[in-house]
Amino acid sequence: MHAPTEQASAWVRRWAPLIRQGEVLDLACGGGRHARLLAALGHTVIALDRDADALARIEAGEHGDDITTVEYDLEAPGAAWPFAPHSLAGIVVTNYLYRPLLPSLCASLAPDGILIYETFARGNEVFGKPSNPDFLLMPSELMGLAGRAGLRVLGFEDGVVQEPKPARVQRVCAAGPAFDLGTAKLDL
Repeated sequence: MHAPTEQASAWVRRWAPLIRQGEVLDLACGGGRHARLLAALGHTVIALDRDADALARIEAGEHGDDITTVEYDLEAPGAAWPFAPHSLAGIVVTNYLYRPLLPSLCASLAPDGILIYETFARGNEVFGKPSNPDFLLMPSELMGLAGRAGLRVLGFEDGVVQEPKPARVQRVCAAGPAFDLGTAKLDL
């Protein structure tokens, strides 16, 4: 697994201001570093994870009152995706990949919503865990995901990072087809 960190990802910090007001999902939220960032930006945040202890720490911490925690194992047999189509203003996913969820995840994004996704990619095995190909993105996989979902890519990166630990990652920020590109200020 990856080392826990309290600091929000630079990728998420860069793109989160583009999310319009509304309900935002921090999927596989872990310790809630992105849920806290999103709450500080004024969003209604749903922090979903299967780890009850991590969710309890979020509730007890700063912005805990602004974050709804949901304990749910999306990978459990028979688990259903719990969000309605077009219901979320934003979705943030970091350090998590479960491919069967991807179509439902994208379908839950509002037509003017923002998807911010960052996780490990093939080649990460030289840096350690995760090394299982089931948990590593294939080349340009996030670009393909955005395209299949009808999203417009605002930013994409695929390469090696040094922080919070050396790793090979892929990142995308994509907007729904109704997102006003005139509001996508990239020099924040």
